Amino acid sequence: MPTIEGHDGALIHVKEMGSGKPVILIHGWPLTGDMFEYQTVALVEAGFHVITYDRRGFGQSSHPARGYHYDTFAHDLAAVIDRCTPDGAALVGFSMGGGEIARYLTRYGHAKVAKAALISSVVPYMLKTDDNPDGVDREVFEDMKGQIRKDRFAFLQTFAKQFYGAGLVSSPVSQGVLDWTFLLASMASPIATAACVDAFGTTDFRPDLPSFAGVDTLIIHGTGDKTVPIDPAGRAAAKGIPHARLIEYAGEPHGLFATAPDRLNEDLIAFLRG
Repeated sequence: MPTIEGHDGALIHVKEMGSGKPVILIHGWPLTGDMFEYQTVALVEAGFHVITYDRRGFGQSSHPARGYHYDTFAHDLAAVIDRCTPDGAALVGFSMGGGEIARYLTRYGHAKVAKAALISSVVPYMLKTDDNPDGVDREVFEDMKGQIRKDRFAFLQTFAKQFYGAGLVSSPVSQGVLDWTFLLASMASPIATAACVDAFGTTDFRPDLPSFAGVDTLIIHGTGDKTVPIDPAGRAAAKGIPHARLIEYAGEPHGLFATAPDRLNEDLIAFLRG
């Protein structure tokens, strides 16, 4: 089942591996489902049925000219769940992918959701406002879109270094991982890449947080995350989601799926088995 058709005819590219309890991994911006390479191998070896898919506009899914908002993304997730795991699955959302989980739960309920994990997630609200003072200034997102339109490829190379916390002294990932990240990101539609900055940067998921009630929820976030700061994201989500458990990774950057894969895999497997 390489593709699933969305409600508007867009094709969502899906990969499945392994057998056992189903887990759907929802990727971050501006990557593809293949970003979960370390997690997919570990989860399959641990006896899980792992499902990844490329968000519309990214990777091998359709690249439509419009429709890049979370109601549509939730529709696509629902289609993946219904076709691949009709009885439900655990959902793991990284960064932008956390928003899919939040909006899916609001629109469709939690009858088909066994557990939920938010990893470096944008939930509940990234944008700095009067009632969200720890958020990110709107100018940051506008600047990102401007750089994407001017030279998307130069932007992606620079962004990858911040994504993994790479600097003049620190090198938490190899050059190979940086090159791989650029390759995955460059597969995206330029329209989707820019439009999704507005989606993850300005969507307020605070009204969606009550929808997590009744869902066993794990939140993992790095304290050194400069892409999605922990205060308006992971810590705020932990306060707003009933009975959620927050694990803070001291000093880890945004892309902790690659900078701390062994720890993340261990925590995920323990949570999914628990």
